[in-house]
Amino acid sequence: MSEFSLQLNEDQIQLQKWIHDFAENEIRPVAHEWDEREEFPYPVVERAAEIGLYGWEFIAEGMMNDPTGLTMPVAIEELFWGDAGIGMAIMGTALAAAGIAASGTSEQVMEWVPQCYGTADKIALGAFAASEPDAGSDVGGYRTSAKYDEAKDEWVLNGTKAWITNGGIADIHVVVAVVDPELGSKGHASFIVPPDTPGLSMGQKYKKHGIRASHTAEVVLDDVRVPGRCLLGSKEKLDERLAKVRRGEKGNAQAAMQTFEATRPAVGAQALGIARAALEYSIEYAKERHAFGKPIIMNQAIAFMLADMATEVEASRNLIWRAAWLGKQRAFKNAEGSMAKMKAGRTATWVTERAIQILGGYGYTREYPVERWHRDAKIHDIFEGTEQIQQLVISRAISGLRIE
Repeated sequence: MSEFSLQLNEDQIQLQKWIHDFAENEIRPVAHEWDEREEFPYPVVERAAEIGLYGWEFIAEGMMNDPTGLTMPVAIEELFWGDAGIGMAIMGTALAAAGIAASGTSEQVMEWVPQCYGTADKIALGAFAASEPDAGSDVGGYRTSAKYDEAKDEWVLNGTKAWITNGGIADIHVVVAVVDPELGSKGHASFIVPPDTPGLSMGQKYKKHGIRASHTAEVVLDDVRVPGRCLLGSKEKLDERLAKVRRGEKGNAQAAMQTFEATRPAVGAQALGIARAALEYSIEYAKERHAFGKPIIMNQAIAFMLADMATEVEASRNLIWRAAWLGKQRAFKNAEGSMAKMKAGRTATWVTERAIQILGGYGYTREYPVERWHRDAKIHDIFEGTEQIQQLVISRAISGLRIE
């Protein structure tokens, strides 16, 4: 086990600067435009692919070849400092990659993860499809079914997925489906739906409060047939796991939760990037804005607000980095990933609200970025486990009891 340290190594420092420069020069100048358009920012993602920022090699290096666990949180913070909607467009495919890595064999990872990203000349997108119209936090309420056609060695998927990043426009969809409804969330499995598979279509595209440059839509599965090899893991291991559960023995974590557990510190880093952007902007604004003959930062009411904002940002980063390190060591004890994600989401929402307050009427207009950051921040209290779900996970972890 590596030692936990808040000191970044030289490679991580260089990576941090490289992505910060990209965020400053390529993302921020067009962030407002893509937020207004509410469209997937293909030109920005293509530019990210050209320099190696969008691609499976970058994800593999950051996720698999980093013993500290800090590389991806550092990278994500800088991207989302640039803009959360565009940052999500660049990082959204990583959730599909994480879903494949969480449940798939090494051969499946090598086959499908590169296809999620495509090439620098022709990018592809991946989507992780778990939530449903009537089941978000309630993973036991999923209804999308997967039935095995033994004669053809195919799985047949039917159902509707909701709130899916890159849903319907992705080349590779990773779909969590129910293979045994009697087992609840323990009867789930994950499946790859390859490009151009008949029966998969996009339902409604959501018009969102924030992260509007990120594409979010329903995914409709109507008798979607995928080869047996598209079951992540293997049929043999799935049957073995289901048999254990039916006997009352402990099985492995179910498909969606395996992915969410692995990505919560990264989601916290997204919120952190937004919060830091709002903090830095507020400090500069408070230095330049004059009222009653002096910069408003000279008033304790403003200065103390900024002090609290800075403290919350630092506290969130420390939780995120430690959680990312613990996750890499497989050493979570008290749901530290959930703690980090919950704290960062709260921080981003609160810090961006304070930023609007500091700018006053200007902060409430779309001519200034803080209102967009406030809209973007709120989703981090909701997706990949609401604030209340994180509280539930943490309370169960610290008590050892099945809190309901």
